[in-house]
Amino acid sequence: MSLIHRLLVTGALVGAPAAVAAQQAPRMYVTNQDDATISVIDPATNRVETTIDLQRLGYPASAKPHHAVVEPDGQHWYATLIGAGKVLRFDRDNRVVDSASLEVPGLMALHPTRDLLVVARSMSAVNPPRRLALIRRSDMEVLDEVDIFFPRPHAIATSGDYAYVASLGVNQLASVSLDSGTVQLVDVDGPQHTLTQFALSPDRRWLVATASSSGRILVFSLADPATPAFDREVPLEAGPFESAFTADGRHLVVTNLDANAVTFLDTRTWAVEAVVKDSAFRQPHGVAFGPDGRYVYVSNRQQGGGIHDHEGHKAMGAGNVVAICVPTHAVEAVMPVGHYAAGIGGVPPTPSARGAVEPTSCR
Repeated sequence: MSLIHRLLVTGALVGAPAAVAAQQAPRMYVTNQDDATISVIDPATNRVETTIDLQRLGYPASAKPHHAVVEPDGQHWYATLIGAGKVLRFDRDNRVVDSASLEVPGLMALHPTRDLLVVARSMSAVNPPRRLALIRRSDMEVLDEVDIFFPRPHAIATSGDYAYVASLGVNQLASVSLDSGTVQLVDVDGPQHTLTQFALSPDRRWLVATASSSGRILVFSLADPATPAFDREVPLEAGPFESAFTADGRHLVVTNLDANAVTFLDTRTWAVEAVVKDSAFRQPHGVAFGPDGRYVYVSNRQQGGGIHDHEGHKAMGAGNVVAICVPTHAVEAVMPVGHYAAGIGGVPPTPSARGAVEPTSCR
């Protein structure tokens, strides 16, 4: 079956409205890569509610859970297991209800309207497949693996008719048509960037890539969604790793893994608004907003070795998750989790989640 036919079979995404998510008390999910555990955080209290032991669920100690994403209604969520070669689908009660087998799965992106999960490859693999995986979320069938051509596809985002992926190894990104499977490569000028992760603005106008080696973010215009066009770069603190837009798109939050810092940018001017440094930051890795948008949560992996030293180095200590108040940029909670806290996911806030008036604090 061709790609377009397989995707047509998936139909539109069916889910509960966003209001249901709030009633169901959404959770945040943190993958502890060295422990084969996943920490579940209650954002209403900023406390760890429970810890899922993947070994008790039948997965090996080397499972390496890496990334988590959550359905908009909060009723299902997904985690990649690099070492076990699995993408797991959990229900709201943290039960594995389905899974897909995939070689070294890494970062994921949920399509906002289609029944699709788009999966790239882990940076820990020496020579991962040069393919992007398309999974039907409702039954976890791997619909297709699209050849991307460049090595080490890692950064991932999807919206509308396209998925976007970028390489850790070369300065290239690609747009993939979800209807035809056509891949369009985009060369990126400059030094070796190590394009680590994407963030897509809520209005789908901007695609932002973190460039962890060159210490900057790269901003691409999606005026033509098929061909991301370089717009500008913004130098940041060392090791920009992951980023996320606020629900209104007016701010971007970036983790700076090598600087033990978190950067807030004003996207109206792309100027740095604040650089937050705190003793709680120990290699900040993942970033996600809480359901009402008041807090942004940052996972800290505290790993021995360098930025991409995934093999042969154990974490120097347990990781944590730091809750930062978005309006004040103040660190307000630190939650201990497992070793090498990597990805973090939660129900994304909607622009209406915080009301018409922006709060001035998180109290």
